[in-house]
Formats: sequence, structure tokens, C-alpha cells
Amino acid sequence: MVKKLQPVKKKILKGPRIHILDVTNRDGVQTSRLGLAKLQKTMINLYLDKMGVYQSEMGFPFTNHEISYINANLELKKIGAFKSLILSGWCRPVIKDIEKSLKLTNIKDMNISVSTSKQMLDSKFGGKYSKDDIIRMISEATKYAKKSGVKTIGVNAEDASRSDVDFLIDFAIAAKEAGADRFRYCDTLGYDDPFSIYERISKIVASVKIGVELHCHNDLGMAVAVSIGGAKAAVDSGVDAYINTTVNGMGERAGNADLVSTILAIKKASGLKGKYAMDDNIDLKMAWKISKYASYAFGVPIPINQPGVGDNAFAHESGIHVDGALKDSRNYELYHYKELGRGEPEIIETGRQITVGEYSGIKGFGNVYGKMEIEFKNDEEATKILELVRYANVHTQKPLVEDELRFIASYPEMAKQIMTVTPP
Repeated sequence: MVKKLQPVKKKILKGPRIHILDVTNRDGVQTSRLGLAKLQKTMINLYLDKMGVYQSEMGFPFTNHEISYINANLELKKIGAFKSLILSGWCRPVIKDIEKSLKLTNIKDMNISVSTSKQMLDSKFGGKYSKDDIIRMISEATKYAKKSGVKTIGVNAEDASRSDVDFLIDFAIAAKEAGADRFRYCDTLGYDDPFSIYERISKIVASVKIGVELHCHNDLGMAVAVSIGGAKAAVDSGVDAYINTTVNGMGERAGNADLVSTILAIKKASGLKGKYAMDDNIDLKMAWKISKYASYAFGVPIPINQPGVGDNAFAHESGIHVDGALKDSRNYELYHYKELGRGEPEIIETGRQITVGEYSGIKGFGNVYGKMEIEFKNDEEATKILELVRYANVHTQKPLVEDELRFIASYPEMAKQIMTVTPP
């Protein structure tokens, strides 16, 4: 007899916490040869909010083609479409970029980034900037942003893992004195291991009591482990940690720390489970939906062995394993598939299908929305939504999924703004 999944009584943990700060819409979309349309980025934000994620770094507020999308998402936050998700932007330590961001968008949370390693100073900047110049740049930019009304500021040390740790301490001290709320430690090349980052973060926080963001890349296949090691060091040292993740680990080169794997590690690993507090609202039942959507939007299949959401994550074939799993799933499964929103049958239409695209007419449009039990007040409203759906199909170059169609019908004016890009 298969045992039923029993509800787990939640233990309230006090003290510093680990927050999830997802960067799919800023770093994930920088994946070479791939990307997301602005409507798809908005859907990712909506799913992150439903999942209880703390913050989404949603883009570059000084970049012209991001402005309409950013302002529309901030407006959606204002009218309650997002329950708690903080929406933030990324800038260089350049006053004119910050000035433009604040002039053209309503962004109130920001990360300001600059390189800090000798490699980058010598080869990326060509020796133009000294360490003192880097500290001056980040200090001036942080002061300007704070004075201009930015609510929370994170300062990013790009290539921190190859930077001198004493310089990182000086950098973090200067940033904190200038008004920074958090220090982002960027393992830009995936160079750290879980032990080296623990040691380095512990040393930094011992000298500078400031919240730490962990931004780790997967070049050595350890992005999740390194992120966890850094977060553990921050919390053990008495400050909050903010792990940067991306959905399905999307990102430059080998990618970033995967969102679902990171949450699973914090919640399920033997040395972390029940010992390290996370965001209270995290709902792993959204894992399946957000991972499947990101896979569709990016056009990248989920690896068959991906933790939690891969097709084989809960598949058993060996006789011994099958026997054990059928007796009690805990014999061969560390967590239950229902915890990730899996287990419901998915209906795949094998007969006639009516889809909505850039050349759809009102009859097909009505058929698709009718199946979703969405009605329009009159033909004029239906025609308006149809036109937006047509534009959305041109915008994404993919058939729209049900949640996208629902979003357009619910927030037509915001959808219009999101898809509006005006070249300078």
C-alpha cells in the first residue's frame, strides 16, 4: 500500500534568513543566442511572485527597449498584480545611467555593478582604473542613487572570486558608508568552490556587517553548491543572504544557480533542513509550472535528469528501486513529486486544435477564450483583445500559452505597454 504524503508542521526559525533574488530577467536572458520577449519576462515575474520569491532583478532600466516593460511591471505591482515580489534593476556605476533610469522609469530598487579583480582592471579596463578609482566610482554612484530616492541598493563586485579579499572588504566598507544595503559577491566565472566561498564571505562579513548577495555561475558545475556555501557563511556570520538564481539555471556560458535546485537544497539537504530560514512565502508547488514555462519561452528542453522537474526526477526502473518506492516513496525519493506541483494529469489535444496567432480571426479567437470560460462584454472589447493577442504572437514568435492569454485579457493596457518598443 502506498503511503500518503503527510503535511509537515512548519517550524518557525528566527535570525538571519536566506532570500531568493532571481535574475532570470536580467542575467538569464543574456544567454547567448537565446532570450525572452518582454511579455515572457513579465510572465516569469508573475510566476516568481506566485512562488513567493523575494525579488526579481527584471532588467536594465537605462536601456531604451526595457523602459516600457519595466514601467508596466512596476504599475502591475502598484495595482496589486504582484503580491510581494520586489522588482529591481541593474546599472553600471555611471551617474548618467542611474540618472536616466530614474528619469524614465519608476524603479526604486537597484544593483550597481563594477569589476574588482586585477584581471578585469588590467585587461577589461586596460589599466585605466586603479582600486581607488573603483571605490570612488561605486561610492559616488551609490550616494547619487540613494540621494535620488532609490530605496534599496546592492553593490556588485564583478569577478569577486578572483579579487583580493582585503580589497573586497575595503570596497564593501566604502559602499556601506555611501548608503548601500547589500554587497553582491559575484563568482562571475564559477571559480569558487563551496569551501573557498564560505571562508571568503565569513572574512568579509566579519569586517563589514552587511547583507550579502551570492551570484554564482556554473562553469565548474557547482553554482548551486557554491551559492549555498556563501549563503551559509553569511547567515552563520549574522547577516541575511540573498542567493541569485535563474529558472532552469539559464545564463551565460554554463548558466547560473538553478532556482528550483537551490530551494530544494536549502529545504532538504541534511545540513540545512530546518536550520536555515528562508522566505516565508516560498511555494515549491509552482516549481513545475515555472520551469515548464521557462523551457517553452527560451526554447530549451529541461534536462531529463534535472532535480525536481526533469522527466526522470521521479522515474524508477530497477526492480529493487521500484519495489522500495512503491512500498514507501521515501525509500528512493528525497522529496515527493507533489511538493513541486507535479502529479496532475496533463491533457494533450490529439485531434482538432484551434490556436490564436498573428493572423487569427474572431471565430477562432472566441473558441480559444470560450474554452477558458472567459467572456467579453461586447464585440468591441473582444476585437481589442484579439488585436493585442495578434501583436503578442508577433512579439513572442510562439503560440501563446493559456496564462499569457489570460494575462492579456485581464490587463490589456499593461500588455500593450509591455509590447511597446519605440526606437530612439
